[in-house]
Amino acid sequence: MVRGAACRLLARVATARPSPAPLPCLQQQSRSLNIHEYQGADLMSKFGVNVPKGVVVSSTAEISKVLAEHFPDDAEVVVKSQVLAGGRGLGTFKNGFKGGVHIVPRDKVEEIAGKMLGEILVTKQTGPEGKPVNKVFLCQKLNLINEMYFAIALDRASAGPVMIACAKGGTSIEDLAEQYPDQIIKVPVNINKGITDAEAEKVVKGLSPKKVDLQQGIDQIKKFYKLFTETDCTQVEINPLAETESGTMMAADAKLNFDDNAAFRQKDIFAMRDSTQEDPREVAAAKVDLNYIGLDGEIGCMVNGAGLAMATMDIIKLSGGTPANFLDVGGNATEQQVVEAFKILTADEKVKAILVNIFGGIMKCDVIAAGIVAAAKQVKLKVPLVVRLEGTNVDVGKTILKESGMTIITADDLDDAAKKAVKALSLEA
Repeated sequence: MVRGAACRLLARVATARPSPAPLPCLQQQSRSLNIHEYQGADLMSKFGVNVPKGVVVSSTAEISKVLAEHFPDDAEVVVKSQVLAGGRGLGTFKNGFKGGVHIVPRDKVEEIAGKMLGEILVTKQTGPEGKPVNKVFLCQKLNLINEMYFAIALDRASAGPVMIACAKGGTSIEDLAEQYPDQIIKVPVNINKGITDAEAEKVVKGLSPKKVDLQQGIDQIKKFYKLFTETDCTQVEINPLAETESGTMMAADAKLNFDDNAAFRQKDIFAMRDSTQEDPREVAAAKVDLNYIGLDGEIGCMVNGAGLAMATMDIIKLSGGTPANFLDVGGNATEQQVVEAFKILTADEKVKAILVNIFGGIMKCDVIAAGIVAAAKQVKLKVPLVVRLEGTNVDVGKTILKESGMTIITADDLDDAAKKAVKALSLEA
């Protein structure tokens, strides 16, 4: 999703070798949990990280009480829309209101929050559809004297966590890398030994704080690392990591991602998941144990096995088409799961044809064929359907398709299937 700036920087600086251009239809997808700013602030505070005072509200009716109890002497308050996307400050709501982050006089907080709550915010990272703002975060206005950048990410080169620091902050790390490449430092950490005072000190010196004393900086960096390891983060990004007039190091804004594979031991954190911010197709797929990622193409794909799914997408592209999704039904899919997969594919208005590519090893072709027929009838399929089956019970599967009485385009191999799917698009047009 939107939270991988540090990881993108690592990929960028790790090698000077040119890499193949990504398929135009593919967007970078995150397979990790992403939480809201207010949730991240609460979590960081539990680990001893300094964060601004803040209270989240979901309605304007709560605001007067919150201001009286938590901001009694504050002349101004920061009102932050809560969406899982970057670029909020420069975003625009579909109601015409501009900016998802505002510093406002306390008597205007309710008015400004009212223009955000329940509305759709569009930023450079949400796409034109935007994301709903169900909560706003009311925060203390800080008097900052310096803004820096700090992140911890997973680094393939060092086979472990790496800390990234820059004396400049407050803007995207990609922009910082362009403008101040010599000021960005990377400090790998041995995952087995953990962070040392010397490594934390190197980071603090790289940040070049103006007022924060060295020991406070080391302490805060070590607390960020403790958060990263103990909560199974894939990324902690603090931008800006700020200094206040009083000389306190403060995480003014943070982006935290968590490894989906750790959901079983991070139940409290994964209970924070906000499905209203996610692709509804991916949410629906997860409920029936399907692996789905929405893309921007026109050919819907249903495949068993991640490797075969990637190969199918590649061959579709080579044949002149664009895949609309990644959908792996796995090796033990039931007929009902196939039906649910078709519902997800056909709910996408961009899908103009569907390609099913099954290699029956553990998965039996007859089960898939029966599911395809049932699904096509249940969803009243209106787009061309191309099916390639191979492997266990393939002859039975092909017979089921043939005797279904439906218009199903069969293919002998993957190359044939991709070409027929692309051709079907032109026929539909």
